[in-house]
Amino acid sequence: MKISFIVLTYNRTDALLAVLRSLAAQCDEGHEVLVADDGSRPDQVRMLLEQCPAFKCPARHIWHPDVGFTAARARNLGASQATGDYLVFLDGDCVPNKAFVAAHTRLAEKGCFVNGSRVLISQRLTERVVNGAIDLPSRPVWFWLGARLSGESNKLLHLLPWPRRLFRVKPDFHWHGIRSCNLGVWRADFADVNGFDETFEGWGHEDADLVLRLHHLGIHRKNGFMGTEVFHLWHRENPRDQESINKKRVLERMKTDVVLAEKGLRELDPSPGVKSTVKITSLNGSNPSL
Repeated sequence: MKISFIVLTYNRTDALLAVLRSLAAQCDEGHEVLVADDGSRPDQVRMLLEQCPAFKCPARHIWHPDVGFTAARARNLGASQATGDYLVFLDGDCVPNKAFVAAHTRLAEKGCFVNGSRVLISQRLTERVVNGAIDLPSRPVWFWLGARLSGESNKLLHLLPWPRRLFRVKPDFHWHGIRSCNLGVWRADFADVNGFDETFEGWGHEDADLVLRLHHLGIHRKNGFMGTEVFHLWHRENPRDQESINKKRVLERMKTDVVLAEKGLRELDPSPGVKSTVKITSLNGSNPSL
């Protein structure tokens, strides 16, 4: 099984580099990494190209112009370039734990998608991470015990092992805890529901909509707690003007059997004029682009 890791980013390359360093330490020739960029500024892209860690696997940067919060489209563009059998979506401020790749590989199961887990990190500790003063994935148990007691992190469950399948698979649709910042799905299943729905505008619930449509397809949710944790770096909350509207749309779709996104993978515009605005750059040394 080949896994494609698709990492969403926007104007936060210092955090993205911490994510990529962790992936680079774990990925081998059987993987690939795609940075799905929702329109970062030139200075942020330049920082990525200059400081990106060395990967043993193919690594590419897929950029499209900044036209607002269009995370669904950025992720779909990344997925459209993926060659893996299995896709793992990550946010560019969610640093994978040191066993992240192995855990997603172990938990991948036909007929299921994996809803990953996260550990929230404080602002102070986040500053140390993005400044390169500390590498979270390599921290020992005593560090995390101290971080939890001091309020620098919100949980310790990532330190504990859990049986591979016990209580993980949920046959029914559950809204709580759905996060596209850490989600694994078979590429064929993702294509069968037409990817993320780009008609969801602004922040909020396009990930719940994807999971709902996977559920309608017959794909079960499999929780990745105590295995797939990422360390979610602190940031100010994005504007949530559209959240209630997006939530209402998902609630309405729960009453239907809708499977396909209204605008998703199949609607990615292939016309020359649009393609020329998408830039694909290798992070392995050469620079092929559309």
